[in-house]
Amino acid sequence: MSRLLGVIDAATVMGGLQDLTLNRSVASIPFAGRYRFIDFVLSNMVNSGVSSVAIFPKHQYRSLMDHIGSGKNWDLDRKRDGLFFFPPYFEPNETTSIGSFARLEQHIEFFKRSHQDYVVIANSYVITNVDFEEALAEHLIHDYDITEIQHNGESLEMYVLSKSLLVDLIENRRNSQFISVSDVVKQPLHSFNIGSYEHKSYTAIIDSIPAYFKHSMDLLGHAAWSQLFSSDRPIYTKVKDEPPTKYASNAHVSDSMIANGASIEGTIESSIVSRAVKIGKDSVVKNCIVMQKSQIGKGCTLEYVILDKDVKVLDGTTLRGTAEKPLVLRKGSIREAAVAQ
Repeated sequence: MSRLLGVIDAATVMGGLQDLTLNRSVASIPFAGRYRFIDFVLSNMVNSGVSSVAIFPKHQYRSLMDHIGSGKNWDLDRKRDGLFFFPPYFEPNETTSIGSFARLEQHIEFFKRSHQDYVVIANSYVITNVDFEEALAEHLIHDYDITEIQHNGESLEMYVLSKSLLVDLIENRRNSQFISVSDVVKQPLHSFNIGSYEHKSYTAIIDSIPAYFKHSMDLLGHAAWSQLFSSDRPIYTKVKDEPPTKYASNAHVSDSMIANGASIEGTIESSIVSRAVKIGKDSVVKNCIVMQKSQIGKGCTLEYVILDKDVKVLDGTTLRGTAEKPLVLRKGSIREAAVAQ
């Protein structure tokens, strides 16, 4: 039985990802063709033996709830422990930071009733494959009060601490003036023993559209893919029963990732194509990210474009962005005019 209780702070608002979060939370942004951001941290917890996970969203969490469901795909649909979803009773009037005490205080009884002695608090926008049990071992060896998980010396805003300390920080937040776990770590004037655990494997901090595009494209390389999708620490997601992708005789695909259920008649180069996407005859899709159920008509040319879900690109349309500033087509939009950047 794991000593760790998992807490996912899914309340983060990223201004740099606004084009992808108009209708969803950061945690439910699609990634790597068939996954969502939250799949990675949730799978990391399950692979670390965590059997009780609490998700704290803020707003726009309908799609997140639909994706997570009962937690069955992560083996968290249990009679004891399992998956817990805690929307806020009210939204605290304070700057959002990871592990907000005001937000956790609304469900303080959950922490008091849980039987685990330690807590790992994580965000949903860091894409990696980390072993939280190893971080806990480091925490215990050095007798830290709070252990911050880092990559190349940079904070991943993931923290390990004892449950008793977390409850004490929550209950005394008004006297201490600390607003969150990350606030405690960043403040220099206190008596807590703050340590770090260095995570060395592939890590992507996605806080902007260029970062989203770059780290998505990283997955087309073997190094990033093999470190993120390890056979002994798999990344789980919502299972959908769809047929294999259909490739027409005139289809050409190179250096790309294609999910199941798609229909390909054109040319795809260095791109990521999600489930149930349709790409028409004589269309060229290069260095693009095409999300679920989007449709690209005949004779189109797309370069450095991110198509959100259910986008329609009409016949003969040319759309171009750049690697530094990819063009984003918002969910459900229809495009036909050429866009040059």
